[in-house]
Amino acid sequence: MNRPETSEYDAYYERYVSRVADEDIIPVLESQPAELRSMFSNVGDDRGNYKYADDKWTLKEVLSHLIDGERMFAYRVLRISRGDETPIEGFEQDGYIENSNANNRPFAELLEEFDLQRRSNVLLIKNLSEEATKRLGMASGLEVSVRGLIYIMGGHVRHHFAILKDLYSI
Repeated sequence: MNRPETSEYDAYYERYVSRVADEDIIPVLESQPAELRSMFSNVGDDRGNYKYADDKWTLKEVLSHLIDGERMFAYRVLRISRGDETPIEGFEQDGYIENSNANNRPFAELLEEFDLQRRSNVLLIKNLSEEATKRLGMASGLEVSVRGLIYIMGGHVRHHFAILKDLYSI
């Protein structure tokens, strides 16, 4: 699948798409669950409620956010790739985290859930036709292509990898 043109997603999402550069997106998507597990391999559950500032998410909430993002991006990919032209509403990420119960879950379970969700998404993506990846739809009031969403998906995780490394010292 070719990289999306900048016209296939809103400028806001360039901060995610740019993190994938000119790479083939499938290997990026496939490698991220293992990268995430590696990042957390020496982090005990007792550190799960750590946050670098009072108004920020805990480590476990960041993982829950990645899981929520996977589901939302996949839902959008599915709907738009199948030709559903109904606009897709946005979602309020902070409200999702408030109701996620993430801080009461072990890291191992959160990491497994991300892995399973991502593997499912990769199977969906690998089986899309080229035509389907170029389809445009409306999500969160913005026009986006399926391949735009797929690159956003990979870049979104890389964005949070950088935050985990830089601000959470993972």
